[in-house]
Amino acid sequence: MPITVMPTSGRRDGHPSPTAVSAVGLRKSYGDKLVLDGIDLHIPAGSVFALLGPNGAGKTTAVKILSTLITADAGDLYVGGHDLAADPQAVRAAIGVTGQFSAVDGLITGEENMLLMADLHHLSKREGQRVTAELLERFDLTGAAKKPVSTYSGGMKRRLDLAMTLVGSPRIIFLDEPTTGLDPRSRHNMWGIIRGLVSDGVTVFLTTQYLEEADELADRIAVLNHGKIAAEGTAEELKRLIPGGHIRLRFTDPVTYQSAADTLREVTLPHALGSARAGVTPIDEALSLSIPSDGSQRELRSILDWLDSAGIEADELTVHTPDLDDVFFALTGPANAPNQHKETAR
Repeated sequence: MPITVMPTSGRRDGHPSPTAVSAVGLRKSYGDKLVLDGIDLHIPAGSVFALLGPNGAGKTTAVKILSTLITADAGDLYVGGHDLAADPQAVRAAIGVTGQFSAVDGLITGEENMLLMADLHHLSKREGQRVTAELLERFDLTGAAKKPVSTYSGGMKRRLDLAMTLVGSPRIIFLDEPTTGLDPRSRHNMWGIIRGLVSDGVTVFLTTQYLEEADELADRIAVLNHGKIAAEGTAEELKRLIPGGHIRLRFTDPVTYQSAADTLREVTLPHALGSARAGVTPIDEALSLSIPSDGSQRELRSILDWLDSAGIEADELTVHTPDLDDVFFALTGPANAPNQHKETAR
């Protein structure tokens, strides 16, 4: 069964939102290869939803289905309030899609790429020119607008790709690994652009191989493994699912360190910390002690109060909690492989 932490609100600002994307029982097979095994997704409008998973988990297949590029075998699917099966044309009018690799034409200029997209959206010549100029400026591409796209850097091509996606003013955007191959600076620039879109009320469905990216951007994250949702929640909620968090106390004086270690072994811990006692770990070389903790404010306060009452004063206290890497590996490791179905989706 997938682990799901129920949301308390649709967005980080605490305001509830209507559903932009809804999928119930989404299934897809290629021959005898089961790719998506009845997954459920509910994405509030004006939020960022990140779908994580190892290569071959079915992330791109999910994006292709929800963006009408391929059909599902089963499932009740709604995008932008439109039934995907009954009215795919209405879905296409509401969405934009940017794939893993830039779809721009390198033989023509950035401006010509934009104007071509405006024609595809049946904008008038005047309106197309206006939208093109606005988007090129928004994405800091005005200076390169008259240059062939073949001369653009990778980051510039991805910005142009996303600008072209916005020509039709979509309210829902599917970004399938939008920062693949970008250097760290270009990736951070793209993050800023995505945040700006969401602040304007756009919904972003993001797949990514960069866990830091999901941590930075996503309101909610789902981990897809072998065609099923292994867990879903906010980044912080998912991190709390994985054991391994601890508080580390570091001492500079060996005598103080030894006294603290002896106290931790002998003093009876309060009930709230009873489970932590057996897990207290001395790290002699670093003059450090490690106390298990989930990193929550409530537990941290209890541990600090207890340390004060026990007369333990460390020179340095740091909180270590599992990150999304830990979550990812725990949920998608070999132990979670199914016994029967082995899918090979992209």
